[in-house]
Amino acid sequence: MTSKDLQQIRERGVSPAAVQQQIDCFRRGFPWMKIVAPATPERGIRVLTEAEADAAVAYGETAEVAGRCKFVPASGAASRMFKDIFAGLARLEAGEDLPAGAPGAVLSASVEKFAFYTEELFGRPEDTAAYRRSVLEKVLTDKGLGYGSKPKGVIRFHRYPGEVRTAIAEHLVEAQAYMRNADGSCNLVVTISPEHRALFEAALAEVQPAYEARYGVKYHVTFTYQDKATDTIAVDGRNRPFRTDDGALLFRPAGHGALIHNLNAVSQELVSIKNIDNVAHEKYLPETARYKKVLMGEALRLRDRIFGYLRRFDAVADPCCAEARQLCNEVEAFLDKHLCVQLPLAHGQAERFEMIRAKLDRPIRVCGMVRNEGEPGGGPFVIAGRDGATSLQILESVQVNKDDAGAADALSRATHFNPVDLVCCLRNYKGEPFDLLRHVDPEAGFISSKSYQGRELKALELPGLWNGAMSDWNTLFVEVPLETFNPVKVVLDLLRPAHQG
Repeated sequence: MTSKDLQQIRERGVSPAAVQQQIDCFRRGFPWMKIVAPATPERGIRVLTEAEADAAVAYGETAEVAGRCKFVPASGAASRMFKDIFAGLARLEAGEDLPAGAPGAVLSASVEKFAFYTEELFGRPEDTAAYRRSVLEKVLTDKGLGYGSKPKGVIRFHRYPGEVRTAIAEHLVEAQAYMRNADGSCNLVVTISPEHRALFEAALAEVQPAYEARYGVKYHVTFTYQDKATDTIAVDGRNRPFRTDDGALLFRPAGHGALIHNLNAVSQELVSIKNIDNVAHEKYLPETARYKKVLMGEALRLRDRIFGYLRRFDAVADPCCAEARQLCNEVEAFLDKHLCVQLPLAHGQAERFEMIRAKLDRPIRVCGMVRNEGEPGGGPFVIAGRDGATSLQILESVQVNKDDAGAADALSRATHFNPVDLVCCLRNYKGEPFDLLRHVDPEAGFISSKSYQGRELKALELPGLWNGAMSDWNTLFVEVPLETFNPVKVVLDLLRPAHQG
């Protein structure tokens, strides 16, 4: 690399050695995850009865917690949400019309059903190419709403009598339903891009005072940015640093895995994680709030049981005594039954004692899982780690070696997928915050194919926030109803019943 390259690297807050390590990752690739089995209701996913769900809710409402917080990944523009609409507009601008089933045609024909529709802006629907082009232009560009370059969080998702709500507004409504602190406050940490801050602040200013009065809460919303130092270098097809037309190195955001740094800065103990686009019309809120409370109750119950074990470990004077052996037997059975953690053979009782204790003293996450009915999303599996221990992990499809017969069989037998519905406990049994960066698996990243100004490149994705970034956590999977998962990946998803009044 040239001196100019090194200067560019240092100005980003990264060391040249770290960039070299990233290039080495492209050259050697990442190891496949060793799948033992899919996590299923038979082993790995807890399916609760109504009585058990009620008990979890009750436990969560009475357990002591050092603050609650809702963490909402909301970075990036909604360009992917409107990808098909951009393609339709390009066809219309070229003088072509759209077939009846094309996304752009469906959008214009159904525009009155969207919360962002007003007759003043869009007029009355017409079955003409000129009207279709007008609708798409007004949705995407500055001739109207400009949604093609705005973040999902400020797009109007849902209509109510006398009110229209953006995605971020729905997160405020959700937060008061299940993330209130004892003093009536609701904390939200929202990860955004710096250039979108004014848009989010304006969207909140429209509704926050009214919601505080309506629901009797006080919102504390913190915006946080993905650190530029977590961007990763791009390479070309021969794994050489990719250069822009002016010869500069190209760095790209390294996926949601970079947000582990943002999560690490959260001060509250109990954190709920849910993506910005996964909100439904308020008619679904009772079910959504109930199962968020279920996950919180299960997380706090797991926390308290693990903390009890750790205090018993501290009280043992000799790791080789009979009491220590009995405690190890009890905890090993608990880890195996509830968390699918099976430990390798230790070299003696003293090593076994420390190994088991170390597995307990980690951050905790309880992940909601929904029955797989064809929706996209990572899947829950039992994995064998490099230390010889098994654990519950969420894998993206790109992390599964389809050429491996065992892995392919496990993938075919999977029953659930990950809707990104997590509750995390971020403090240890002494009340101290965990350093989450110490519990990341750096080998759990992956390489994706992208393009820049028409040129192909390879991009490095850091271990995902709910994948490798949480690899070394105590993990519990709990089944939640499919009705609690209502993402808006493309704009036409807003026509689904969960988003219509």
